Amino acid sequence: MELDRLEEDLRRLGVQEGSSLLVHASLRSLGEFPERAERVVAALKTILGPKGTLLMPALSYKFVTQDQPIFDLMATPSCVGGLSEYFRTSRDTLRSMHPTHSVCAWGADAKWFVEGHEQDQTPVGPHSPFSKLRQAGGFLLFLGCGLRPNTSMHGVEEWVTPPYLFGHERAYSLIFPDGRIQQKRYLPHNFKGYEQRYERLAHLLEGDEMRAGRVLLSDSFLLNANAVWKRGLEAIKRNSFYFVEKITIH
Repeated sequence: MELDRLEEDLRRLGVQEGSSLLVHASLRSLGEFPERAERVVAALKTILGPKGTLLMPALSYKFVTQDQPIFDLMATPSCVGGLSEYFRTSRDTLRSMHPTHSVCAWGADAKWFVEGHEQDQTPVGPHSPFSKLRQAGGFLLFLGCGLRPNTSMHGVEEWVTPPYLFGHERAYSLIFPDGRIQQKRYLPHNFKGYEQRYERLAHLLEGDEMRAGRVLLSDSFLLNANAVWKRGLEAIKRNSFYFVEKITIH
């Protein structure tokens, strides 16, 4: 059965009981089988167990824009794939408060991970679940999507603030679960004229800081979050443009 093999492959890659795990994924890459999102989430929860925490980005930048600057914590969907949206709507899943870069969490430390994100004025500030994953000694799992969609790297960039990073400040309306509405100004990311190249981390990580393997049909990676921040910061301090490439218009 796919579920049995899925768990076996995830364990072989290094996913461990009791850990904090943030997942980026392409469901399609795993292959065709019924209820893919449900089965992937179930397998991850089983492995992590009651002492572990499962996290997924629930980014909403396609729906919450300058022209439509309203974020409803309970209702605004995720725009980063079917697995993320399934997880967002699953039972006992909590979500951090951020108009474009929220994260959903389930498990032992879910509340700690999501609380306080509304205090940040940037997408991946010190109170974001992405930043807290490093504090928790957690891991990043990439299922069939390569290493480019690594939102945690924005947190690394925010520490150094390279010249391409930020755009102009914007105002957003945040709707809380109790119906309360808060107006808040944020400094969004820009990247105009640049392409993100976070797969370059693969050349920096050493030993067990990155593990690669197959999960069902997908080429997958498990990264140590502490190492991602450490190696990433070292590289971007040497060269502020290390993780981007200028887009050439022909």
